[in-house]
Amino acid sequence: MTLDTFQLGEPVEHRGIVVTPLFPRRDPVTAYITLDEALPRGLRITETSDSGSVPELSVENPTDSAVLLYDGEELVGAKQNRILNVSVLVGAGSKLSIPVSCVEQGRWSRRSDAFGSAKHISHSHLRRRKAEMLAAQPLARGLAQGDVWDEVRDKQSRMGVRSETAANRDTFEAHAARLQALESAFALTPGQCGAVLGIGDNLCLDAVSRPDAFALLWPKLRAGYLLDALERLDGRATSVERISAFAESVGEASATRGPSAGLGEDARLRGPGVIGSGLVLDGETIQLSAFTSDDDGARAFGRIARPSRRR
Repeated sequence: MTLDTFQLGEPVEHRGIVVTPLFPRRDPVTAYITLDEALPRGLRITETSDSGSVPELSVENPTDSAVLLYDGEELVGAKQNRILNVSVLVGAGSKLSIPVSCVEQGRWSRRSDAFGSAKHISHSHLRRRKAEMLAAQPLARGLAQGDVWDEVRDKQSRMGVRSETAANRDTFEAHAARLQALESAFALTPGQCGAVLGIGDNLCLDAVSRPDAFALLWPKLRAGYLLDALERLDGRATSVERISAFAESVGEASATRGPSAGLGEDARLRGPGVIGSGLVLDGETIQLSAFTSDDDGARAFGRIARPSRRR
């Protein structure tokens, strides 16, 4: 799913972190804008009702453009902060419901009528755990919630972060200066539409079809990458051969398609040591995320998972 769509560029290494840019092999067809472009134009993401529902939100897009909401993108405000469970392409002039997970377990009180956009996309380890749980039922509400809460809590414990509401956002804010110190080493390359992160043997791939969209997503993705990297600075750098092998394994992974939360089809990838997801519209890969994984979706396929209840 990657080799015929994206190609690897030259890797950049700094303090044991390796980021390899991806470039498109073909011109994009589908037009869309990002969340941060759409919010000032009137896109609204809200609770489903006054009482709200933890695993689901409402999106209304009054603009004349499709809007890409990215897997793991964090939404802040309303009754509690959430992250997107899947990538969603919201059609122009449409209204729909989207599956999300809570990343602020200790709050259920309204702070705003609508959600805003955080300056980060969730760190790759959290997104991998979520992908493992959703491998069999990507649109199931609440299925990954327990794992998401566990990862937010474990990350804060490992990184010495105290948060009154167990908010994932607080972890990024507590380490903002350290993240900023690393950002300049991983600048955007002109024409780039994706990236592969390597931290030792752990790898993550993110890509979209449009370089202009990726340019806006990159600072948020990079923040999530670097938050994971802070725990393993100055370790052994991932080799070029390992990165190439990972990209090939993603391309060779078996893919299944099903309904998406918006336009297009949701794609799920599974292969030896790899798990991932994407969004396809009329044969074009709009978005792709993949991770190294020893699980390969085994938990999701091997048992019937039950949604976690709040508190």
